[in-house]
Amino acid sequence: MPSHACQPSWGQSPRAGAPLSALLPILLIGLLVSACGKKSDTIVSIGLHPTNPRILYVSTNESVYKTRDGGATWQRMATDLSSYRVLTLAIDPEHPATVYAGTMIDAVYKSPDGGQRWMPYNAGLKEHISVVNQFVFDPRDSETIYAATTVGVFRSTDGGRLWEERMAGMKEVHIVVTLALDPKRPHIFYAGTTGGAYRSEDRTASWKKVNDGLIPPEVLEASLALGVNTLVVDPRVTDTVYAGTTKGLFKTTNRGESWTRIGQSLGDQYVSALLIDPANPQVLYAGGRAGVYKSPDGGQTWQAMNEGLETLNVRTMAMSLLDAQTIFLGTNGSGLYRSLDGGRTWQRIPLAPQSAAPATTGS
Repeated sequence: MPSHACQPSWGQSPRAGAPLSALLPILLIGLLVSACGKKSDTIVSIGLHPTNPRILYVSTNESVYKTRDGGATWQRMATDLSSYRVLTLAIDPEHPATVYAGTMIDAVYKSPDGGQRWMPYNAGLKEHISVVNQFVFDPRDSETIYAATTVGVFRSTDGGRLWEERMAGMKEVHIVVTLALDPKRPHIFYAGTTGGAYRSEDRTASWKKVNDGLIPPEVLEASLALGVNTLVVDPRVTDTVYAGTTKGLFKTTNRGESWTRIGQSLGDQYVSALLIDPANPQVLYAGGRAGVYKSPDGGQTWQAMNEGLETLNVRTMAMSLLDAQTIFLGTNGSGLYRSLDGGRTWQRIPLAPQSAAPATTGS
């Protein structure tokens, strides 16, 4: 049986009602403790190049790696980030040589040259928080970036040079774990937090709590009662949103005004990653501590898709922007995997050789 010891849990609190300031050190320790796999065996984040399927980045518990040949060989990126655990990677969709890294210790770093050099981009952010969980690009202008952090949502309109807080309406200061935007109406955002879900209809200027059916108000009073780990929006029927949480999978068809529990047949109700097929949004993938499950019908039914996996403890997933049948999967403890057949079979991709990247530029 796979070990679950490396899986961080936003949903467990040492003391109900504890203030967030008291919980942050515990959460940070928990993230560090989760780094219990062998070197490079825990894949924390995956970044896929938007136009070149042979280029991808992964972050592990100790470094960032890049391949230019589809995973046949890997290069360990420059040591600028060696002291900071990278929690998330994001590639600029318009200028893919530009890569952003959200860290656990020193907020945001940016590389202008495909990961060769990294520079801190923290003005307006670093004085507030040092932990960044996710980036989202504005589809109209990739210089506008939104960041999910441990003290809320921040936005930059100049490629990360300056960040501003965007938390009006988030009365409780929750850890924001994930962000998603409506691809047809990019002024609408959803935030997944340690206290449920929020929606913004004005590009994050203000937020409304949307927890009906997701988490009862009386349960919300208990600190970290339920955490939303991942959100995906149906790209065609954008009122439909899926939420993967520490206590199950949920679906809304009315922009979060009400949520319905789905996926009770999943082997474990801790959902760490969700994917949706843009060509056929009825097809969903859910990853967690029981491996990968696939639904062909908008979450009504699910089937385990774990052939070839050496562990079922899934940390993160990423779908190719060029071919929805190609999916990458990062685990807690047995490295990186790739499926070329929509999850039916998986093949491990070792991160070797682990040599330093040459001093060349490019995407």
